[in-house]
Amino acid sequence: MRTHISLALACLAPVTACSDRPLPSELAVPARPSAAVTVGFPGEDPGPPLYALFEPLFQPHTDEWAAIAFVRDPACVPADFNLLDVIHVPAAFGCPSKVEGHVTYKNGPPPIHVLMRGLGAVPIWFVAWPELQAAMSDGVLTVGDLEALPSRRVGVASFFHMTQHPGENRPQGLHNGKIAIVAAGQVTGGGAFRFQVREMGVNEASILRHVAIELD
Repeated sequence: MRTHISLALACLAPVTACSDRPLPSELAVPARPSAAVTVGFPGEDPGPPLYALFEPLFQPHTDEWAAIAFVRDPACVPADFNLLDVIHVPAAFGCPSKVEGHVTYKNGPPPIHVLMRGLGAVPIWFVAWPELQAAMSDGVLTVGDLEALPSRRVGVASFFHMTQHPGENRPQGLHNGKIAIVAAGQVTGGGAFRFQVREMGVNEASILRHVAIELD
């Protein structure tokens, strides 16, 4: 996997576990800290320069459903922004964050650990996987495209937890990190949902070890 979701904080981890390319940042993180350094967001840092934990090669889904977790208010996403481009600097920083957390560096970026927690109302949109595949077939996916999908169900996660261990500073090596997301909440219009995903880089290839999307 070569496409990257990265948080700010100089070179916060890509959400895709097996990819560790840093992104530029306006914030200064020591190039080679001699000890572990933990930085919180939002606060010490504005947080991820993206709207959703979603990218061309990281699309958590089952045969039936796909889940798009928004870490910033989806109502704030520019109508013409292609979500498949992932990063939107600096515009994304102007949208309200739905998450908080921290990142830990040791021996320089990329980090060894990223933790993200929901602030009590993380938007997660569920759409039929075949519909999403069709919508992405031209390489462009906007918020409007998602809103237009007949199957879309809007969830609000009262519990949201994401943790990631990027690969470069792990014994397994570059492109062999891991990520886990767990979320649960209510669906607009009634019902509940549960969402889990575990992804791991193995031999520099992304492997979705477990994906569960349950909608009542």
